Amino acid sequence: MESIPLPVEPSQSAEKERVAAAGRLHNAYLMFLDQFGNVIVGLNRPIEQIFITLICGGHAILEGVPGLAKTKMISTLASMTELSFRRIQFTPDLMPGDITGSDVLEEDTSTGRRSFRFIEGPLFGNVILADEINRTPPKTQSALLEAMEEGQLTSGGKTYDLPNPFLVLATQNPIEQEGTYPMPEAQLDRFMMKIILDYPDMEEELEVMRRTTTSYQYRPESLISASMIREARTLVRDVVVAWPIYEFTAKLVRATRPGSPEAAPAAEEMLSWGAGPRACINLLLAAKARALLKGRHHVATEDVLEMACPVLRHRISRNFQAEAHGRSPDDILQRIFEDVKMVHGTPQ
Repeated sequence: MESIPLPVEPSQSAEKERVAAAGRLHNAYLMFLDQFGNVIVGLNRPIEQIFITLICGGHAILEGVPGLAKTKMISTLASMTELSFRRIQFTPDLMPGDITGSDVLEEDTSTGRRSFRFIEGPLFGNVILADEINRTPPKTQSALLEAMEEGQLTSGGKTYDLPNPFLVLATQNPIEQEGTYPMPEAQLDRFMMKIILDYPDMEEELEVMRRTTTSYQYRPESLISASMIREARTLVRDVVVAWPIYEFTAKLVRATRPGSPEAAPAAEEMLSWGAGPRACINLLLAAKARALLKGRHHVATEDVLEMACPVLRHRISRNFQAEAHGRSPDDILQRIFEDVKMVHGTPQ
């Protein structure tokens, strides 16, 4: 097996600056979590996953029943990171131009000359909440996915750059599926993560009730700048990964592919197909970002395992037997991970 070429050693001053920048990000993130908890009760794991998606330059799908503070969570994230926030409510009659913007014919009253002027749509923001993306037709979904992939869009033969950073968080409602347009599996693969929002526990729900039925208010400070996020995207790439972690990450992903020599027994039993190479890339990037937020400059096994379900759960397809027995994607993935650890062990 070919070894990965070693990176060029940075100068001593550059290395000190990189370590200092990583320290600033770590401290700012800890303050961010502390203040975020004063606005939103619980949801620490989903917000960590969203933040990791942001500093990796990816996009995510959020799934949860109504009333779990998805919009409040995302708008709070934007306000605490100095990013602009846009919410798009997807409906069956939404057209691509409604989200991308369109050319409008204008007339100069003094000269009588007419010309087209591009009016920006709601996609021209840093953080985009695409609410109930599965309720809009495929052509509008495709316009959003193109903007996600390219970081730009084209109208009237002209190309317009979208803001940087640019993060799309698309929500799907797990109930009321009648009249929806489920996203094809190939398009789902473009999302770095699928993040599940669950019901709060008893103590959290009591605190939600207390805050929302009294005059409780908290205004969080803006702690993380757009330039810090762009800097973090470079820092993520510099996080050290030992060769055994590369191998362990690849083994986890390859074990989800039924019919392959590396397939885990659980995958052969319950999956129609597994995750592709993009999953390996996204899983390793997510593990790097998590290590950075935890104040480390190297990836540990726990980082890979913690990010594996969010990165893989929308990239596997259950077969009829698994669906008939009520096996969720996370249940199957956990069995696959146990199979891999039993056969190959875990890197120390």
